[in-house]
Amino acid sequence: MGMDRELRIRHILRSVEGRGYVAVRELRHALSVSEMTVRRDLEFLENSGYLIRKHGGAVRSEATNNLFRFDRRVKENRHLKEAVCAAAARFVRDNETIFIDCGTTAFRLCRHIVGRKNLRVVTNSLPVVAELMNHPNIKVSLVGGDVDAERRAAYGAAAEHAVARYRADKAFLGAGGVSVERGLSSFDQKEGEITAAFARNARSVFLLCDSTKLERDTFYLFAPLSIVQTIVTDPGIASAVKRRYVTAGITIIVK
Repeated sequence: MGMDRELRIRHILRSVEGRGYVAVRELRHALSVSEMTVRRDLEFLENSGYLIRKHGGAVRSEATNNLFRFDRRVKENRHLKEAVCAAAARFVRDNETIFIDCGTTAFRLCRHIVGRKNLRVVTNSLPVVAELMNHPNIKVSLVGGDVDAERRAAYGAAAEHAVARYRADKAFLGAGGVSVERGLSSFDQKEGEITAAFARNARSVFLLCDSTKLERDTFYLFAPLSIVQTIVTDPGIASAVKRRYVTAGITIIVK
């Protein structure tokens, strides 16, 4: 029996990230699936911008280099992320409880909220904990679970159960892709599930993302767009795309 699709996608991406090239024949044997299945997976990943198909295989794209490792991803589009988080921080008030997920964009929110008083932050992100733990005006709660060393975050049923025990005023979250029609998606199921758990237990949800993620689907659809009230993004958002989200009832903040 071959791997399920999520495991296949992760195997392909890791192979391309590590070596720069992967062959269809090699993948067919490693994944125990047909050549047609491999080619469909490669087509999906090419359409998502994560690799480029070549004769007999595929090569990595720039996006693949930053897909899994937190320390690489946090440097990508740094100035845009800073601007987005500076805008989002205006909505964080004293005496609130907020969720911050493990995304590299949401991580940059930390430096913009350290002046708040009596703030509680609940997160599954180890870098968020490290950034905020020495500020006496901020109480940090790390949800427990299985730690992913590359993403520097806790996931799994234990983490999701822990999140469900909190109620937050606001959640500041990320996603691999966002679509008016299909909702929020991720390239990793466990990351999508913990993000959905944060959203379910917050009174208001802010999605922090760069404009390239809007109207884009990634592998795992984990929540409808209706869980989000506000999207904070960069000026690259097209006018037509912005209108679609406003028509869908989403507040768009452009910074």
